[in-house]
Amino acid sequence: MALARLRGGPLDGQILPLDDTEQEELIVPYGTTQVIYQRSGEPTGTGQGDGPTEVQFWFADASDDIVPSDD
Repeated sequence: MALARLRGGPLDGQILPLDDTEQEELIVPYGTTQVIYQRSGEPTGTGQGDGPTEVQFWFADASDDIVPSDD
């Protein structure tokens, strides 16, 4: 299994399972909206014994305005 490491936007620093290391875009639910992350670069950690494969995804857009919660 590979991992998607999210950068920027409201989910910065989150790590999600990734089924396809060739995937170019992730659309992730965030509250009542969705945020869109675009792939950046090649997978890392693809060798034997160097940990799980990781792919970087950077924040690109949101389907609605993101408003911080008052919590």
